[in-house]
Amino acid sequence: MIWPGDTAMKTTVVIDEALLQEAMEAARVKTKREAIETGLRELVRRKNMEAFRRELGTFDIELSLEELERLRSDE
Repeated sequence: MIWPGDTAMKTTVVIDEALLQEAMEAARVKTKREAIETGLRELVRRKNMEAFRRELGTFDIELSLEELERLRSDE
């Protein structure tokens, strides 16, 4: 959906019809546009998650299950 202030463009691309149909079924959408936009959003979401994980890094937390549950219940 295009919201006020958003931009959109009309473009022509060559897309494998079988792949597009499969994407439409997988995404449970009715239009080619919805399938393409859903795929693009998912790609961006995954890339953002990868970047977030890289930035977060890894760290060790030495908590038992009981300690973790207690911390969660204290919130």
